[in-house]
Amino acid sequence: MSRLQRYLLVALVAAATAACAADRAVDRTPSGSTLPPTGLPMPPVMAERGARGWTLLDGNRETLAEQAGRVLVLDFYATWCGPCRESTPHLVQLQRRFGPQGVRVVGLNVGGPDDRLRIANFVREFSIQYDLGYPDQGLTELLFASDTRIPQTFVFDRRGQLVQRFVGFDPGVAAALERTIAQALAD
Repeated sequence: MSRLQRYLLVALVAAATAACAADRAVDRTPSGSTLPPTGLPMPPVMAERGARGWTLLDGNRETLAEQAGRVLVLDFYATWCGPCRESTPHLVQLQRRFGPQGVRVVGLNVGGPDDRLRIANFVREFSIQYDLGYPDQGLTELLFASDTRIPQTFVFDRRGQLVQRFVGFDPGVAAALERTIAQALAD
């Protein structure tokens, strides 16, 4: 490996790590607000038929509109992202605990073409039993808007309303995510 290639590799890894772990904040709704607790002005996203979705690892395509009737947790991740790796066992546990009640966790890889080759090992390492796939460009653009840090986790209620957006992961996010899912199931 040439010196230039090593330099570029180190710079790429440093940039990816910084982007991944830059902030672990949670977007919260001001008290009394009726808008979804996110920086995005988002009406019921699932109401749009077929416009935005993802392709699962098995090649099947799904859309937000098809998820109506269940609580949907969309998690945008990369296998190389430290906070994403930290959040994965929690997502596995949430799917196991809340899945029978109507929760569906879907992990969407945004780590790039090279990262797709690492997904099988990622699944084995974390014993992932929820669905994984790749988001459509339109879905990523809509949900990420002006903030492309990962992980980003979105919780939609049974009616397709965005309930909460989480950016980053730490114990506070884990607890808030669990409370948000429980509340969405209760509504």
